[in-house]
Amino acid sequence: MSQESAFHDAVDALRARRPRYAREAYAFVVAALNETVRGLPAERFEVPERRHLSGRELTEGVVRLARAEFGSLAPVVFREWGVRATEDLGEIVFELVEVRQLSARAEDTRADFTGQLELLAALGEPAPPRALRGRPA
Repeated sequence: MSQESAFHDAVDALRARRPRYAREAYAFVVAALNETVRGLPAERFEVPERRHLSGRELTEGVVRLARAEFGSLAPVVFREWGVRATEDLGEIVFELVEVRQLSARAEDTRADFTGQLELLAALGEPAPPRALRGRPA
């Protein structure tokens, strides 16, 4: 069984018990986590514990990726997925921890995702302009 297949099976099992969020929401959070880790400065990788993301860093990564992927439709997409607040991101993360698709440190909690920002409002903000390839910003 491939890693992707195992992930989808784990998410489907979660959703069978608690169908709160769309399958795509789980995959998107993991994609945002991976993208955010890739964007960390090199010194964060010198000590493995430092590459760990805080709830705030992951939330900001989710917003950045959603705005880049979905533009002005990001709030609509997230509503469709059942994700309306940063607390929903925390629930998704910790549900994935429960089924061993993500890991967390002992001090990590769902509260790390509480009250950080108004998620749907942040998703609806215009994305910063991107520099054209080969041209300075």
